[in-house]
Amino acid sequence: MSDFIEDCLERVLALQVRLYSCRARLIDCTDAEALHDLRVALRQLRSLLRPLRGLPAVDALEQGAAVLGRLSGPLRDREVLGAELERLGLAHLAPTADAQRAAGYAAIAHSRELADLLLLLDGWPSSWREAARQGQLGDVEKRIRRRLRRQQRRLARALREPEHDRHRLRLLIKRVRYAAEAYPRQSCLPKVAQQRLKRAQGALGDWHDHVQWLAQAEALSALRPCRAAWLQAQQAAERRADDALLALYGDFPSEDKATFSPPI
Repeated sequence: MSDFIEDCLERVLALQVRLYSCRARLIDCTDAEALHDLRVALRQLRSLLRPLRGLPAVDALEQGAAVLGRLSGPLRDREVLGAELERLGLAHLAPTADAQRAAGYAAIAHSRELADLLLLLDGWPSSWREAARQGQLGDVEKRIRRRLRRQQRRLARALREPEHDRHRLRLLIKRVRYAAEAYPRQSCLPKVAQQRLKRAQGALGDWHDHVQWLAQAEALSALRPCRAAWLQAQQAAERRADDALLALYGDFPSEDKATFSPPI
């Protein structure tokens, strides 16, 4: 196998080891970062696999990581909300008690979704090596570069939509940024562009969190004391996000290089 193909294999195997470690930490409830670390490993796995879609064993593995990500998302959202309430001195309003959180960790650790993903990862090395032997990975770097360019063009178009959707931009920015981290040489994104992506993602993520919390404050009377502070923070995050999006225009120019007016 080429060095690049071998490197892809080793990186997936390293993420498998991290997932096993996270599962053990979730079962033991040894720390508060286990679920977050599990989700980071899943995100890195999906970022590695997404440009490889269509190759042997990739689609099922990427889908398995996506399913587990969706399963673990609500509990992670409750963790983030709990941390925010603690920061405001309102930890008693947190929607998930310690016992419930521990039960949630155990449910994810023992879930069929995680077991299925680890089983798929066990079969990954043989499938990947067989694909290499059969010559199915000969143009893998070209495939990755092509798909990463497509992602970047999609982001460039979204940045210029007159009525831009911050939710969609947040997802597109995450994909482009994480793909560049997974494949820095193939993405051809300079460091300054990656830093601007990180800044925009952070501001949009902060804005998104506050949008979600405000919706919960409307539905749950116990959270209404937080509403004024959250609304102010959401508006500030929105302004930071718009400034960060403006800064991305030069890094992701329109395909026709036409002059445009920022949709902000």
